[in-house]
Amino acid sequence: MAHEKYDAKHLEQAINQAVKKIGARKENDICRYLPSSTGGYIHHFTMRKMKTEAPEELLSLLNKYILNADRPANVTPKPRAARGSRKRRDQLLFTKSDIDRMLNLARASNDKEMIRKLTPRKDLRTLKRELIASIRHGKVDQDLWHSYAESVNVLSNTTPSAAVAHI
Repeated sequence: MAHEKYDAKHLEQAINQAVKKIGARKENDICRYLPSSTGGYIHHFTMRKMKTEAPEELLSLLNKYILNADRPANVTPKPRAARGSRKRRDQLLFTKSDIDRMLNLARASNDKEMIRKLTPRKDLRTLKRELIASIRHGKVDQDLWHSYAESVNVLSNTTPSAAVAHI
């Protein structure tokens, strides 16, 4: 037990010396000087974990790369995938005007399925409001009714409390 306290105290002293040597503002900044086995520098969570689970290994890394080094050097970060690299390349991208043109073509050919797919989804309150307005004007709009019924079914299949909250 006394040996573990000595190691912890010795490790804290080494960390403080390393922070001073590289001129860092906080303890996490020394991570950029300690290489990882998988490439790049070690993550600050890894260093925190090493403080309790592998203090000898952390102490040896500090000694080797910061304390005993003449000029400690920043480790180059591990190369990461570019942002948006997970985007699918085979998807077609349509502009708003392209979708409007397709919607007009679907309306001209009276393709109900395509019209339903291309029209933007409306929330339940908007559908209710439009449905009530069409009833007041004495107009029957089957598409509006189907949209409302579909929206209610989708909501009731998710959670009962969510369906009640939206109606």
